[in-house]
Amino acid sequence: MNEKRTVVTLFGVAVAAVTTYIAYRFIAALTVAIFLYYSTRRFYKSLERLHLPDKVRAALVISFLALPLLALLSYTVVLLVVESRNFLVEYPVAEMIPEEITWFEALENPPELTLQGLYGAYESGTFDPIIDFGIDHAAVLTSAATSFVLNLLITVVITYYLLIDGSKLHEWLLRFDDDAIVREYLEAADEELEAVLFGNLLNVILISLIAVVTFMSYNLAVPSAVEVPYPALAGALTGIASLIPVVGMKIVYVPVAIAASVPIYFSGDFAMLVYIVGFLALAVVIVDTIPDLVLRPYLSGKRTHVGLLMLAYIFGPVVFGFYGLFLAPIILVLGLTFADTALPRLLGADPKSTPTPPADPAAEPVSEAQHVPANQD
Repeated sequence: MNEKRTVVTLFGVAVAAVTTYIAYRFIAALTVAIFLYYSTRRFYKSLERLHLPDKVRAALVISFLALPLLALLSYTVVLLVVESRNFLVEYPVAEMIPEEITWFEALENPPELTLQGLYGAYESGTFDPIIDFGIDHAAVLTSAATSFVLNLLITVVITYYLLIDGSKLHEWLLRFDDDAIVREYLEAADEELEAVLFGNLLNVILISLIAVVTFMSYNLAVPSAVEVPYPALAGALTGIASLIPVVGMKIVYVPVAIAASVPIYFSGDFAMLVYIVGFLALAVVIVDTIPDLVLRPYLSGKRTHVGLLMLAYIFGPVVFGFYGLFLAPIILVLGLTFADTALPRLLGADPKSTPTPPADPAAEPVSEAQHVPANQD
């Protein structure tokens, strides 16, 4: 009997080791999937009132999350291509590029962004330096593209099945319950993770709306020469950038301000830079500072301190890489919840019990004559 138990134990250890290794290899995709699951679970549950099947609700949640993001990224890429071409045509940027960068020569006379224009440029050999550059670095580009698509697929699949079968995983973990400690910890951690990560998603949406309104209002009040280009797109990207620690939204509105300053620099009308300074002041105060001070405390969890959460967002990418932006808050929530719920129980304390308050010395002592026994037989 002991031999069989040993064999089963060794087999279980081997399976756990292989599973852990695979999870480590795809830790970024797993972390993002957990982040998306807790960020969208409330929306998934709210669709129950429509009496839709679980699979349909999960597909709708992922679609509502993925399609706007895909449209936003596609729109951003198209605008970058169009504006880059216009900038190259209007300003002599090619003359500032070192001669050893041969693939940039194709952009010295950018073609028209039409099928005929692109095809004509291809026939004339305009794209030959770019094609040669891509062939020389094909292995790196292919590896990066394949890795991105694979991780994206894993993230979507895991998020989909967590939405459908997350409750089953929760019940399986409760099979190892001991004196209700596991149940108490899992329920508290589950609630706190949803509060924190859903709060992050809500924070992105609210900051995007604030930024869009602020940028559009700025454009209405200033001359056309210093308007913010594409204020709706800039506002949406500002909300997404709010997830990035330390730098955050500055990686959007600072380049936007620089882009709005370029025509002023070439025209020589430096007095118009006052409007750019005003735009930066609006972005820093209304978009960046006030929402961070007002919204973030309300969108954080019950147990997770706002300062600790900010430190997790700062140190997470430094320690773990890009996915640390999502992993560090999860680890912080799990650790703080364990310290608040399970640890006192394991050390013999009852977190729900309240200490008996000390007697008030000013209160009158109760005499034996005033004391009435509970039972008088």
